[in-house]
Amino acid sequence: MHVDYSNFIRTLGEKSDQPNATFEALFQLADSTIGAKLFTLTVIDKTRNEARRVYTNMPDAYPLQGTKPMIDDDWSWQVLVQHKTFVANSIGAISEVFSDYELIQSLGCEATMNIPIVVAGEVLGTINCLHGAGYYSADRVQRSEALKLPGALAFLINLNLSQGELL
Repeated sequence: MHVDYSNFIRTLGEKSDQPNATFEALFQLADSTIGAKLFTLTVIDKTRNEARRVYTNMPDAYPLQGTKPMIDDDWSWQVLVQHKTFVANSIGAISEVFSDYELIQSLGCEATMNIPIVVAGEVLGTINCLHGAGYYSADRVQRSEALKLPGALAFLINLNLSQGELL
């Protein structure tokens, strides 16, 4: 499988509008690699035990605001502890893990893939891709591996800039 990283790499080098420009380029890369109707990036803060959305391609439905507490459940065990990608290919499976399943379904999405981005043994965040029912096949899950390195770069830029440090 060939993945075209050229736009992501070019955007990564831009000085203005970071980290948003890199987040947008990551969305474009994810959409062309595995497909995503709804795409969000979530930062995980283990010290506060909360998650915060830092990017969305649908700000009207999923705005960038506030935080939500992390819950100890099967999803968090799989993604945050085992560092494994979570896939649910039906709205029923999604409803078992996400309370906003009705909103997800109203956007034409009934499948989700949550890809943990792990650096130095810690989950910095998740890449969240949603699409139609049954969409995230084993092949697409395999192809999602190509998003982990660009995802790590995007989350590290975000972390660096949120701490007020220059790159």
